[in-house]
Amino acid sequence: MSKRDIPQMLLAEAAMKKPMNRNDVTELVVEAKIKKGLTWTKIAKAVGESKEWATAALLGQMQMTKTQAEAAGKLLGLPPYAVLLLQQVPYKGSLPTAVPTDPLIYRFYELVSVYGTTFKELIHEEFGDGIMSAIDFKMDLKREADPKGDRVQIVMSGKYLQYKTY
Repeated sequence: MSKRDIPQMLLAEAAMKKPMNRNDVTELVVEAKIKKGLTWTKIAKAVGESKEWATAALLGQMQMTKTQAEAAGKLLGLPPYAVLLLQQVPYKGSLPTAVPTDPLIYRFYELVSVYGTTFKELIHEEFGDGIMSAIDFKMDLKREADPKGDRVQIVMSGKYLQYKTY
């Protein structure tokens, strides 16, 4: 058997039992992270990407390269088929409900509900009629020390995409 046959063999093996899906892989990732006492930052270093991107990928929102998936799989002890699934194009959008029920995620929903029209107006005033890309996108999350209590600093940078006439 050659190395080229391995992905086909893994797919055939998975077809004979309940197939693992991308959500199963996310559960395996989280379980291994907890059991091994790892942080997303440490995992991201092994993967070779930012903690923000690597976390999104391992939670099922980004497609990893073979090298990235293998690095994550080795560190986390994932089975070969899970490593293969990390390399597939994911179904994006991981929230189970339209309005999030998790308090932290709900704050982002609330933020967009309250400030969404402000974001829209100010972006249109500065750039014109278009959108901020969530594909050509960067994010950085840091702790900001404050005497009144630490703050969460999130910087998001998305490419501006102008609507076109046709």
